[in-house]
Amino acid sequence: MNPVLKFVAIASAAFVMFPLTGEARTLIQNKGSDTLVNVAQAWAEAYRKVDSDVAVAVSGGGSGTGIAALINGTVDLANASRAMKDKEVQLAESKGQKPVQHIVGYDALAVFLHKDNPLETISIPQLAEIYGEEGKTESWTELGVEVPGCKGQEMILVSRQNNSGTYAYFRKAVLGKRRDYKMGTRDMHGSKDVVDLVEKTPCAIGYSGLAYATDHLKLACIAKSEGSDCVKPSVATASDGTYPIARPLFMYTNGQPKGKIKKYLDWILSDAGQCIILEKGYATVRDVKCDQLTQ
Repeated sequence: MNPVLKFVAIASAAFVMFPLTGEARTLIQNKGSDTLVNVAQAWAEAYRKVDSDVAVAVSGGGSGTGIAALINGTVDLANASRAMKDKEVQLAESKGQKPVQHIVGYDALAVFLHKDNPLETISIPQLAEIYGEEGKTESWTELGVEVPGCKGQEMILVSRQNNSGTYAYFRKAVLGKRRDYKMGTRDMHGSKDVVDLVEKTPCAIGYSGLAYATDHLKLACIAKSEGSDCVKPSVATASDGTYPIARPLFMYTNGQPKGKIKKYLDWILSDAGQCIILEKGYATVRDVKCDQLTQ
């Protein structure tokens, strides 16, 4: 390489790592929940304007992936759409980590139907019989409807992979702690994959975070029990707790956050950060003023 060009390349690299302030740029590793990955990326991008000396590297892979990274001490912030299990906390502590939970928003876990499906309402007990092991509901006609384009009216069950917090939360809230999923579910890697399959498959039913809903899907109205009033998933019903399968969304740190990580987390919980999560289709942790947003 030309000596002059070589000098310029080295100088450019040094400028990236050591800004004119003389301080090294802080890199925050943020990994985990696919439910949170889109809003986490939006937070990271917006925060560049708040503190240009901080870069936030965001990746998904599921809540289990983020929690495992926290346990192993390889991540600063672990995103999760479920709470850490006792055994995970104990494992983390055995490795010298001290997980601290932070609620950063709320989500309505939506049940997706194909747009041509005439069904409007599903109860939690019905969902348990659809998805749960030894569940007796196998076809749409058993729920009193016939779905156009669904050959044989046999349900196609779309789920998430077992390292997903959404998978774990649905199992706990809908199936019950001691009941597993029935065999034959189609386990998708990400929430977008769930949506894509249900959109294209008249026989399908799926579930995931409300923020992934599209105009090409129908969202089922969910009732807590047979015959009770149903509630549609929305930011409002997730916020006020009336939607039966709403859930908190978490970030975990190793110990109480300090320095740049604390400032970033404080910003996420400020009006600026909470207005971003609201814009992405989630509920905020408290009332905020978002004058710049069009709801």
